[in-house]
Amino acid sequence: MFSLTMVLSAVITPFIRRLAIKMGAVDKPNARRVNKKPVPSMGGLGIFIVFTFATFVLLRDQFPTMMLYSIFLGECIIVITGILDDILELSPKQKLLGILLAALVIYYVAGIRMTNISIPFVGQFDFGHWSLPVTLIWILAITNAVNLIDGLDGLATGVSIIALFTMGVIAWFFLIVPEVDVPIMIFTLVATLLGFLPHNFHPASLFLGDTGSLFIGFMIAVLSLEGLKNVTFISLVIPVMILGVPITDTLFAIIRRLLNHKPIAQADEHHLHHRLLAMGLTQRQTVLTIYGIALIFSLIALLFPLSSKWGIILLIIAAAFGLEIFIEVIGLVGPHWQPLLKIIRRLVKH
Repeated sequence: MFSLTMVLSAVITPFIRRLAIKMGAVDKPNARRVNKKPVPSMGGLGIFIVFTFATFVLLRDQFPTMMLYSIFLGECIIVITGILDDILELSPKQKLLGILLAALVIYYVAGIRMTNISIPFVGQFDFGHWSLPVTLIWILAITNAVNLIDGLDGLATGVSIIALFTMGVIAWFFLIVPEVDVPIMIFTLVATLLGFLPHNFHPASLFLGDTGSLFIGFMIAVLSLEGLKNVTFISLVIPVMILGVPITDTLFAIIRRLLNHKPIAQADEHHLHHRLLAMGLTQRQTVLTIYGIALIFSLIALLFPLSSKWGIILLIIAAAFGLEIFIEVIGLVGPHWQPLLKIIRRLVKH
């Protein structure tokens, strides 16, 4: 069924491309965009259609009816928001409203939420009334993070495939056995994205558009909450580590804008892919480099369920140390943000 889903995605994508052109969903070159010629967007519509067909028809018996329909309702809100943005260019507040409405559906209708966290050496903390804002923030943050990294051909699609596949493996083997409905849904989305990727990789004939990046980000957020449920410290850190690339890019974008006294929502050309391009890498080399970084994050995440508490903490410290050095070397925050490198240089001189 996964193979059929992948083939369907590859076959339907050219038709979505024609539809995008007719509907006026086309990304035209400008100062912020990397593409040199107009490219149809709204590719996420095809991903949504194939994923919906696969879950409702090909694999319907694998999912509880209430779960399937309630998540689908949230998906529809997200996809409509993305389509409107691809055609009309919504304001950040309007997009945020669409994501928020979809997140509320997930919380109240689907009943998917973050309720507690168990912290090693401290104990379990119940979110109580904070469950709603924590869940909404998680969905908003992950959805926007994936949306932000969608800046090069195949970038968001490939990184999402790596993240989702890792999440599915962990969910299948370590966390929710024998409940297999969520891992199957995760692998179904992976198959759909694999079918779309050849059309989206450089040189892309069709972009994800906000229809795609918002949909994928939303599904990653929801499936991580449901697939890695009973949130312990490990299972909370796992999705954060798996999504290391989009989360890092988003976090340091916020830091960069705060340090430069600019609005957090203001777009700039200093994201991870922009910095790698500025260092002389081609589009293809930049995308493959970020794929490699995403794979490193995923491999670390796969070690978490096999490690002790102290092992997990050491892994997190080592990953944070390596990431900070990388961030400073490429100048993701700015050319003068090098606190760790400055300390290392002083130690080496002595």
